Amino acid sequence: MIRVARVNPLTAIGVVLLVDLVLLLSLDAVTAAAAIVLTALFVPLAGLPLRRLAGRTAAVAGASLLVAVTVVLYGRTSGAVYLSFGLAEVSQGSIALAVATALRLIAVALPAVVLLTDLDATRLADALGQRLHLPDRFVLAGLAGVRLFEVLGDDWRTIALARRARGVGDRGRIRRLPGQTFALLVVAIRRAVARATGMEARGLGAPGPRTWSRPSTFGGADLVALLAGLAVAGGAVAVGLAAGTYRFVFVA
Repeated sequence: MIRVARVNPLTAIGVVLLVDLVLLLSLDAVTAAAAIVLTALFVPLAGLPLRRLAGRTAAVAGASLLVAVTVVLYGRTSGAVYLSFGLAEVSQGSIALAVATALRLIAVALPAVVLLTDLDATRLADALGQRLHLPDRFVLAGLAGVRLFEVLGDDWRTIALARRARGVGDRGRIRRLPGQTFALLVVAIRRAVARATGMEARGLGAPGPRTWSRPSTFGGADLVALLAGLAVAGGAVAVGLAAGTYRFVFVA
């Protein structure tokens, strides 16, 4: 078993992009279904709690179902027409297109659900700075912005409680929204200024090479994740070709 937390963020992003690129270049339901099955086979290796994974997958499946319903009603009409009302027509072709679209959406989203939903911003910044050699100032400033964004929800609740304690937050939600939003903006700007000052005091942007307290490395977990991504991408295409249903997106 490999833990997703042990996989380098760059490897996780690369695997997701690899699988998604292969799926976006195909148009058939068989290739997408094969990718879903193959991804599901590798899920136990990730070591993710099944309850959390099921909840995230259910959200993706629900969104795919809504898209499929739209395609069934308003997709390209071909073959036998089963139902027609107004601008909507349910036909054999629209149903097949809806199934393929829903499966492709699930197949594209599933690798990201497995590998990226618990992606740690600090590890990603370390990888971008040490492995891709992006500018340190850009990477660390982006990390600071992400960390500040994560506390906005807590700030919003704190501001709401403070305003209610002063007797100015008892009005309806819509009426108190502008004032509370402005207060959140002021708090965010003040915190950002303080964070920027502290980072400058600690040498952000100083000349010379930068040291990193957390080295970003590649290991066995990255190799296993990469091989799994290649197996999913290559296996899905192989199944589609073997079934004779594979359609390249740029071929009419």
